[in-house]
Amino acid sequence: MDFRNVQLPREIHTGPGILDEIGDVCNNLLSKKEVTIITGPTTKKIAGNYVMEILEENDYEIHEKIITNATKEIVDEIAEASKKSAAILGVGGGKVIDAAKMSSTINNIPFISIPTTAAHDGMASPRAAIKSNHGSLSLEANAPFALVADTQIISQSPYRFTASGFSDIVSNLTAVEDWKLAYKLINEEFSDSAAALSLMTANLLIEQSDNIQPGHVESTGIVVKGLISSGMAMSIAGNSRPASGSEHMFCHALDVIAPKPALHGEQCGVGTIMMMYLQGGNWQQIQDVLRKVNAPTTAKELGIKEEYIIEALTKAHTIRKGRYTILGDRGLTKEAAENIAIKTNVIE
Repeated sequence: MDFRNVQLPREIHTGPGILDEIGDVCNNLLSKKEVTIITGPTTKKIAGNYVMEILEENDYEIHEKIITNATKEIVDEIAEASKKSAAILGVGGGKVIDAAKMSSTINNIPFISIPTTAAHDGMASPRAAIKSNHGSLSLEANAPFALVADTQIISQSPYRFTASGFSDIVSNLTAVEDWKLAYKLINEEFSDSAAALSLMTANLLIEQSDNIQPGHVESTGIVVKGLISSGMAMSIAGNSRPASGSEHMFCHALDVIAPKPALHGEQCGVGTIMMMYLQGGNWQQIQDVLRKVNAPTTAKELGIKEEYIIEALTKAHTIRKGRYTILGDRGLTKEAAENIAIKTNVIE
């Protein structure tokens, strides 16, 4: 690959109680003491108020916005309100992080990521999932300028989120295989280093699967570090290829089709089982390791009707034009989709 600019966080702070350092992080990195803080109704109580308290003690002027979704309209509102800020801080889950990240990219100002859950790799990636009338759009964004992940706070979130983050990391396995396929068949640009980091991260998480348990700070730390590593792989590649392939296309198709989608990572995990089957890999291992951490492996466990799983499989190849995967250009027939889902026990 040609040499180019790779965006990586300037500072990464992880561990229990690490949120206490947010004042020092801002003092070290920011040019002036005016910031915008984006948070949610619940995450404001969990961590947002504490962040504001610390920054107020450090003489920061704070503009606060509470959001419940990450849409283009909300992103534009945040961007307009934060034009004079030195940085945007996102304190919350995926929607908060994505909206804050995209707004900071529009204004070309630093984004400081302060996640309260470990549900997916958005906390450290150069991508943002923004809702539209046609589902969720994965948009290019600047990587976080800094990341402060307090594993004590994150470990207190519902365990389902952590299991979802674990599943999102495991999906790197099929994503990289799709990337290799595109490199071989259509000569798509490929980064050995980004692919190696992505695969290493997924395999390390699989090795640690016995240690992923509810409410454990150490378990949370393992998943958080994996999500950060996965996000950095995307930064090195300059795109989402190391962590997003056919399994993510299936997930995004479900987001459009299913009346009530499951968590992003949960859907990607189930998609990984089926795409690994298509790729001729060890899909049983994926199934087993997801079960081990109590992540969904079936349509029933996702809470999504089997008919939507089949429809998403047949439409997945249309989700991201130009991204070549195992699904090819024509995708799956309904019969093939049913066969894959049945063979992998995703549907009965």
